[in-house]
Amino acid sequence: MGVLCAQITPLEGEGVSMTESYSGEFYCVKCKAKRQATGQVVVNDKGTRMAKATCPTCSTNLNRILGKAT
Repeated sequence: MGVLCAQITPLEGEGVSMTESYSGEFYCVKCKAKRQATGQVVVNDKGTRMAKATCPTCSTNLNRILGKAT
């Protein structure tokens, strides 16, 4: 099971912005193995939360679907 973390980062010229990160298991299609990685959580056009990271072994982009944003 993965871990969700929220980090508050002040942006220049704006108020306070909150970014969310996900630390856990991703499946690498190129390596064909599960990898531990930490990635940023984004929301796609359909409203689904996804974690995006990079494979520590082969540097391929990793995606993990987390579910609907609330």
